Amino acid sequence: MMALRGVRVVEMAGLAPAPFAGMILADFGASVVRVDKPDQPPLDTLARNKRSIAVSLKSPSGVEIVRRLCSQADVIIEPYRPGVMEKLGLGPNVLMESNPRLVYARLTGFGQTGPLSHRAGHDINYLATAGLLSMLGRKGENPMAPINLLADFAGGSFSCVIGVLMALFERSKSGKGQIVDAAMVDGAAYLGSFLLASRKIGLWTGERGENMLDTGAPFYDTYKTSDGKYMSVGAIEPQFYTALLEGLGMSEADLPNQMDNSAWDDLRGKFAAIFATKSQKEWTQIFSKADACVEPVLSMEEASDHSHNTQRQVFHKHSSGEFEPMPAPRLSRTPGKPGSFGQPEIGEHTVEVLKELSFSQQDIQELMDNNTIAQSEPTSKL
Repeated sequence: MMALRGVRVVEMAGLAPAPFAGMILADFGASVVRVDKPDQPPLDTLARNKRSIAVSLKSPSGVEIVRRLCSQADVIIEPYRPGVMEKLGLGPNVLMESNPRLVYARLTGFGQTGPLSHRAGHDINYLATAGLLSMLGRKGENPMAPINLLADFAGGSFSCVIGVLMALFERSKSGKGQIVDAAMVDGAAYLGSFLLASRKIGLWTGERGENMLDTGAPFYDTYKTSDGKYMSVGAIEPQFYTALLEGLGMSEADLPNQMDNSAWDDLRGKFAAIFATKSQKEWTQIFSKADACVEPVLSMEEASDHSHNTQRQVFHKHSSGEFEPMPAPRLSRTPGKPGSFGQPEIGEHTVEVLKELSFSQQDIQELMDNNTIAQSEPTSKL
C-alpha cells in the first residue's frame, strides 16, 4: 500500500517544475497520466512511474479525450501561462463543472493574476522578483542564482504538491475540489520567510555576503583542499567552532572572538591557508571523529557512493548502473518508491489509457487514422 494509491492525476506535459510535481505524486502511489503532443521531442526527464498518452489538442476530438480523462481524475496539473487552457476549452470552469471534485493545480512562474502573470520567465527571474536573488552571492560580487532549484523546484514543484495535498485533504471533508494557484514567485518568497524574520534577531544585518549564513562568516563557508577539492564548514555554535579550531590545529585563545565580524576576512584567510595544506580525504579523516559540522563537498557520483547515503539508501541504482534519488520524506508504513518502470516514451500508453476510458478499438483506430492520437513502443527501460 502506498500513501496516494487510488489518486488519479492528469499532468499536461511541460518543463521541469510541473513534471517534478507529478513525479512526487507518482512516487507516492498516485496514478499519473502525462498528456503529450504527438511527435514532440521528449522534454520530461522526471517521468518515472508515469504513463504517457499522445494527443493533439488542435483537434476537438483530442480536447474531448482530455476532458474525458479529467472527468475521472482527482487532480490535473497544468504548466501553461494564464488563459491557455481556457482557449483549449480545458479551463477549470469547464473541467470542474463536469467533475466538481477535481483539484485543478496551475503551476506558473508569476501566478494567475498580476501585471507579470503573462510574462515569460525562468528561475532566476522569479528569484529576482521575490527579492531572494539580491541576498544570494559573495561579498562584492554579482548576485548568483543557485542553478534553478529554489524557484522552479522548491518554490514551484513542492508548493504545488503541498497545495494539491491540502486540497485533497479538504475535499475529504467538503466533497469539493478547488483551484491551486502555485506561482514560483510566491513559493520562493515564502521560502524566504526565515531570511526576512531573521533581520529582527540580527542574523541578517549586512549587505550580501557579509552575514553569518551567506559566506560572510569564515566558519560558514567552503575551503579548497590541496587536491583541488573542497570541505564545507558550518561551525556556528561555540562547541562546533571549538572543534573546528582543534581540527585545524588552531588555538582559540590566540584568535579574536568568533562573532567579531571585523576580523572575519582575516580569519577566513587563515582557515583557507590551513585547509590548502591537506587533501580532502585527509581533512575528512581528521574531522570524522569530531562534531565540528565539517564535511567534504561531494560530487553527485561521490554522494551516491557515500557510506551514509548507501546505508540509508538515499539513491536508487538502476539495472543500467545509473543512480537517482529515492522519494523523500520517508513514511514508516506507506513509503514512496522509485517505481517499477522508468521514463515512458511519448504516447507509450495511449491505447491502454483510452481503453480504460471505454474507447472502443474502432474509436481508437479512427483517432489514430486522423492523427488525433499516437501510440509509440518503449525503446528502453531504466
